Amino acid sequence: MKRTTAFFLSLLLVTNANAALDESVTAPARELSKAFGAVAAHVKPVVVSVFSEKTVKFRSWDWGFPFGDDFFERFFGEEWPDKPRKHGEPRKREYSVPQHGEGSGMIVDKDGHILTNFHVVRDVNKIRVQLADKRQFDAEIVGTDEKSDVAIIKIKGRAPGDLPVAALGDSDTLEVGDWVLAIGAPFGLAQTVTAGIISAVGRANVGIADYEDFIQTDAAINPGNSGGPLVNMRGEVIGINTAIATRIGQFAGVGFAIPINMAKSMMPTLLKGGSVTRGFLGVIIQDVSGELADQFKLSDTKGALVAQVNKDSPAERADLKPGDVIIKYQGKPVADTRELRNAVAATMPGTKAELTVLRDGKERTFTVTIGKLTPETMASAGRGGSSLERFGLTVQPLTPELAEEFGLKQQKGVLISDVEPDSPAGAANLQRIDLIIEANRQPVETVEQLREALAKSKDSALLLIKRKDASLFVVLRVR
Repeated sequence: MKRTTAFFLSLLLVTNANAALDESVTAPARELSKAFGAVAAHVKPVVVSVFSEKTVKFRSWDWGFPFGDDFFERFFGEEWPDKPRKHGEPRKREYSVPQHGEGSGMIVDKDGHILTNFHVVRDVNKIRVQLADKRQFDAEIVGTDEKSDVAIIKIKGRAPGDLPVAALGDSDTLEVGDWVLAIGAPFGLAQTVTAGIISAVGRANVGIADYEDFIQTDAAINPGNSGGPLVNMRGEVIGINTAIATRIGQFAGVGFAIPINMAKSMMPTLLKGGSVTRGFLGVIIQDVSGELADQFKLSDTKGALVAQVNKDSPAERADLKPGDVIIKYQGKPVADTRELRNAVAATMPGTKAELTVLRDGKERTFTVTIGKLTPETMASAGRGGSSLERFGLTVQPLTPELAEEFGLKQQKGVLISDVEPDSPAGAANLQRIDLIIEANRQPVETVEQLREALAKSKDSALLLIKRKDASLFVVLRVR
């Protein structure tokens, strides 16, 4: 009897273990899965794999045969680029080796134009795209913008008439926590879909492009995803997957996408093969720290602090001054330097823009006619004039506020605000917040004096800098 009871009890436990869960408990997860599947099915047909090829030349030395003469060359008729040569000298041989790359993109019109990243097609000799249905076509570059890492390529010749087209959404409506899907060809695995959320918006200073306003996501992005779409749960493209933050060469939970609104603003120009024109204000600006807010008696750290107004610039003509804090641009609040820089860059040159500025604790309004950003105006904007750019230096004047903040009271010189890693300044181990006191044995107190002193340098320049409580000489060598 006891054995029979135990048997029925065990049978009952097994039956309960195999019973399905209450559907009301799993319904939300199943509905989310269905939503992911529907969005993926809707978007995948517009996603393409982008294959690129470029030829890289290598040179090697051929030390010849042990006979010590050109016997084999004369016999077989070989041609060598460095003939004639002396006995025992090596020959130089050049080899051309193809290198292959892969990325992703999305079809944006029936004519076969494809939106992707600039770095996916940079300096390539050949481009081929594969559609979702496995058809392949040769493609060509139509327009690029290196500063934002955006490019438009196009299927060569007459595009097939049945091309699906991506729906481009509004990236300004994104909120942290929104579900998104990333679609592309990571590691060559075409039509791969990953899911995640929006982790942050407005990411800058990532070091990927000159103009950064990235969407951050934890949807898995890996090599090969670049140029593919980041889409919302309505199946709209809200970003171009671009890069990851990683120490291991693959996804580590932090990915970045270019907001689609940034790309949309450039597309009319790029589709015509034109160059993107950006606005120019002519100031050096910096974020407002807590210490600076105290010094300038500001109620918060919002806005962009003007550290320098460049000579003959739109800002100077509008009577902006160092120490002004720009808090609104065209009526919209300015949170930081990133917002102002991107807003000015997106403004058509010649536009009259209204700036709201805090000066001595009082709000003032200025109207400035936005100029055109060119290599020359970039140089004058403190990104390193021609004589600074080749050294990889970005500098700014030492204002009383900066001297207070960095413990440089009673000092004179020019403050280093940025150092390019792969540059003479980077090789010399110069650092941000180093103070340049002398250049080529001449005292410098302004950016212009530094530029003039460095302009005399040919292969090297001697700097005297102050770092914390010590002074040291540094030699910059031009490569």
